[in-house]
Amino acid sequence: MRIDIVTVVPGLLEGPFSHSILKRAEEKGLASVKVHNLRDYATGKQKQVDDYAFGGGAGMVMMIEPIARCLEHLQQQRTYDEIIYMTPDGKTFDQQMANELSLKGNLLILCGHYKGVDERVREKFITREISIGDFVLSGGELAAAVVADAVIRLIPGVLNDETSALTDSFQDGLLAPPVYTRPAEYEGMKVPEVLLSGHQANIETWRFEASVRRTKERRPDLLEGK
Repeated sequence: MRIDIVTVVPGLLEGPFSHSILKRAEEKGLASVKVHNLRDYATGKQKQVDDYAFGGGAGMVMMIEPIARCLEHLQQQRTYDEIIYMTPDGKTFDQQMANELSLKGNLLILCGHYKGVDERVREKFITREISIGDFVLSGGELAAAVVADAVIRLIPGVLNDETSALTDSFQDGLLAPPVYTRPAEYEGMKVPEVLLSGHQANIETWRFEASVRRTKERRPDLLEGK
């Protein structure tokens, strides 16, 4: 998989992709993330990428021309399965969407900034609009990193144990069950006996019941309709 991210603040994305699982994915040749500075496609001495909104109002709007130049240049090099715009009014990102995107080959993500992009960008180029929650960030960069992380970790071979991603919260519509490691007892707090039993069927039953119980307590909305 290749993910191209277009941003006006590329420095915000230097850290997330140079460590841990995402770095390992690139070293294994399983995924790569390329960050593109939108200002490289702007003209004039100031490399302007934003302007005042027609009709007035507070805040600046990202201009269509530098964005169009950037996206068209990238599209000449490869075909993208999705061109994604990170925006608070997009569809809320969830595990199902992460699973779906992990099956793609090439993704292009445009990070919103200021008051957003000229609406014509969305009409002409964007195939999917994504939000990571009902709140507003300074820009779409951190949201793009969240999406990339959630998607890349699902690619076979990225995690050392490929079954790990399949038991994450939300994969089966439930929260993950409690987990424990050594020591088996700490200040009188004991690990449930079933997890020490070695009886895998009983362990799996306990984990499922614990998942359902935790989901009922913390996210009952996930069980609606089940």
